[in-house]
Amino acid sequence: QVQLVESGGGLVQAGGSLNLSCAASGSIFRVNAMGWYRETPGKQRELVAGITSGGHTNYADSVKGRFTISRDNGKNTVYLQMNSLKPEDTAVYLCNADVKPPWRSSRDYWGQGTQVTVSS
Repeated sequence: QVQLVESGGGLVQAGGSLNLSCAASGSIFRVNAMGWYRETPGKQRELVAGITSGGHTNYADSVKGRFTISRDNGKNTVYLQMNSLKPEDTAVYLCNADVKPPWRSSRDYWGQGTQVTVSS
């Protein structure tokens, strides 16, 4: 059993900052790529940022230059530093990780989501 637990969401004014974190725990042999997605009612879930186990990153065009993804491999934790937040960043942010449990194949796991609300 693998769990992803997110924290750090909340309400912030436009231009403000938030830092999300997501820790993977449980039966883990290796954590591969990790990432953050977001979803809003009526819109498809979109990738916000991803990071490989080696530290290579990619970002959605809408957040480049404002958001930074990082990870601590020793803690199986991924972070998302969000600066210069805009009302359009309002969404539920979900953590995703490709995890290999012992003696089993890798698969995707999801966190429960954390609400980020940016007021204008």
